[in-house]
Amino acid sequence: MSLFKNIFSSKKKETLDKGLEKSKTSFFSKLSKAVAGKAKVDEDVLDNLEEILVTSDVGVETTLKIINRIEARVSKDKYLGTEELNVILREEIAGLLSETNTGNATEFTIPKGVKPYVIMVVGVNGVGKTTTIGKMAYQFKKEGLKVVLGAADTFRAAAIDQLQVWADRVDIPIVKQKMGSDPASVAFDTLSSAVTQGADVVIIDTAGRLHNKINLMNELTKVKRVMHKVVENTPHEVMLVLDGSTGQNAFEQAKEFTKATEVTSLAVTKLDGTAKGGVVIGISDQFKIPVKYIGVGEGIEDLQVFNKFEFVDSFFNLKK
Repeated sequence: MSLFKNIFSSKKKETLDKGLEKSKTSFFSKLSKAVAGKAKVDEDVLDNLEEILVTSDVGVETTLKIINRIEARVSKDKYLGTEELNVILREEIAGLLSETNTGNATEFTIPKGVKPYVIMVVGVNGVGKTTTIGKMAYQFKKEGLKVVLGAADTFRAAAIDQLQVWADRVDIPIVKQKMGSDPASVAFDTLSSAVTQGADVVIIDTAGRLHNKINLMNELTKVKRVMHKVVENTPHEVMLVLDGSTGQNAFEQAKEFTKATEVTSLAVTKLDGTAKGGVVIGISDQFKIPVKYIGVGEGIEDLQVFNKFEFVDSFFNLKK
C-alpha cells in the first residue's frame, strides 16, 4: 500500500520492530486463536477481533472505528480470507490514522524562526518523564541544536538529581535551585540563561503530581506567566509524558492533565516492556493532541519520533 514507504532508516526500523515485539506477539497470538478453523472474515471473526483490539488497549472508540472500516471492506470485496486479516488491519488502521494531520514526522526538529523554542514537560511521577527529557535533549543536540534544561519539578529532590544526571550524560547546561524552590523562579532563571547563551531549545521539567488538580493548574499557570516575562508566547509546547505500559490508565492520565492545563503534544514511553502497545493507536486517534515521541527501549537512541505509518507497519507486519 502506498502509505508504507520505508520512511525510517533500517536501524531505526529495527529498533521500532524490537520495541513493539511484546505487543505484536501478544496480539497475533490472540488473533491466530480467533481465526483458527476459519477460512474467511465473518461476523464471528469480527466479534473476536473487536475483543482482541479492546484487550490490546486500543480503546473502545477506536476499536469500533476499525471494525466498521473492516466491515465495509468485507462488504465491498465480498470475500476476504483470514490469512489476509493482518494486511487488512495494517491498511485500515493506517488509513484511519492518516485522517489526522499528525504523526508524519521522521526526525527531531523544531519550528524555524523560533528561538529559543520552549517545551514545558508534564506528567505524573514514574512515567519516564525525566528520562524522556534527557533523551530529547540528546536528540536535539545531535541535530546541532543548543539545548538548556530547567529543573522546575522542585517537589522532589530526586527529580532534580535525575535531571542533573542526564544533563551531565548529554553534556548540556542545566538550571536548578534547591528542593522546595518556587518552580516559576526556576523557569524564569532557565529562560533568562537560555536567552543569554543563545540557546535553540529549552526543556523545562515540571511537577509530577495530580492529587490536587487545582494546585497543579495554579502552579503551571504561574510558571507560564513568568515565562512570558522573559520570552513572549512561551511555552511554545506543553508535552505530556504517558507510560504506555499502564494501558487504559494512560488514557485517564491524558484526560486529567488536559483538564488541568493545555497540553499540545504527547510522548508515550516504555512500549518495549509491555504488550499494551495498542494504546498508542487509541491515543493517536482519540485525542486531538499529536503523539510526538515514543519510547521503545532503554538506550539513549530509543526515544523515537512517532510516525504513524512506520508504527502501524511494525505492529501489524508479520514479515521479518
